[in-house]
Amino acid sequence: MDSNDFKYFRKKLNKTQAAMAQLLGVSLKAVHSYEQGWRSIPAAVERQVYFLVSQNMADRKDRKACWETKNCPPEWKNKCPAWEFQAGAYCWFINGTICDGTVQKNWKEKMKICRSCSVFNSLLR
Repeated sequence: MDSNDFKYFRKKLNKTQAAMAQLLGVSLKAVHSYEQGWRSIPAAVERQVYFLVSQNMADRKDRKACWETKNCPPEWKNKCPAWEFQAGAYCWFINGTICDGTVQKNWKEKMKICRSCSVFNSLLR
């Protein structure tokens, strides 16, 4: 997530910088720094922003599970934490998921795949 994305999602949530800081458990100065690009946005903050935006969606009940959308074979699905916890709409939130047949090593690698994924992108529209 870059500074423009952060600012876009803050506005989409209809929050002031102060309210966003409170929601994220960070200082107002941190929010200023994220939006100005002076400070990189930590993975935990990025994850929380995406979660808040996803919960703000009106069509939450109509979401399909990732394994249905991506037609995952049983051998992937049975090993995937998203399947284990029946969190197919939140696969992007869970580390260790089997996306495109592999487990990513960290949040940054995972988000490279998620940003081009229809499951993730449908939450952010």
